[in-house]
Amino acid sequence: MKGGYRVKLSKRQEQIAHLEVTRSALRSDLSVLTMLGVLDARPNVGYYYVGLSKETQTAERLKSFLVSDVLSQAVVVNGDTSLYDTIVTIFTEDVGTILVCDDSYLVGVVSRKDLLRASMGQTDSHTMPISMIMTPVSKVITVEPTDTLVEAAQKMIDYEVDCLPVVVREDVENKKRLKVVGRVSKTTVAKVFLECSIH
Repeated sequence: MKGGYRVKLSKRQEQIAHLEVTRSALRSDLSVLTMLGVLDARPNVGYYYVGLSKETQTAERLKSFLVSDVLSQAVVVNGDTSLYDTIVTIFTEDVGTILVCDDSYLVGVVSRKDLLRASMGQTDSHTMPISMIMTPVSKVITVEPTDTLVEAAQKMIDYEVDCLPVVVREDVENKKRLKVVGRVSKTTVAKVFLECSIH
């Protein structure tokens, strides 16, 4: 009621009237939405909705993926496997990294580069155990199923590796051990990015 007249508000005006925010708080939110490309602002026009850009939507979808959503099965050998058999495995499975495990617990990793370096000039590749050339678990970069795919991708970039073991930390005989539940690779990231870009 204003000046003796009842004013009927539109649904949108009612929604605005019920917002319990100050003008300064609203201004900061408008700035954020403008920076994100959701709103645009023009002099004498004000703010208007333009929607999320395809790039913003792709970025938001990528951020929503957890490692558990995209992990693949790990290719595993045990520490006693010979250098020769590990080389055969890495090529028959068509992977860049093999995880070395003891009863499904991570003890190390070995890459194609490691295998190439170790096999050059070796005459005992049939007898040398892979545990002799693997990177030990204490130096291995890992991720957990609850980590985001973006965090995994950042680790791969930071540490210049092509693949990360996906592990769950467990207490085994008063020792912290890493149970392997899968792997995530640069190929995984590329596939998810492509899927998000197309859809």
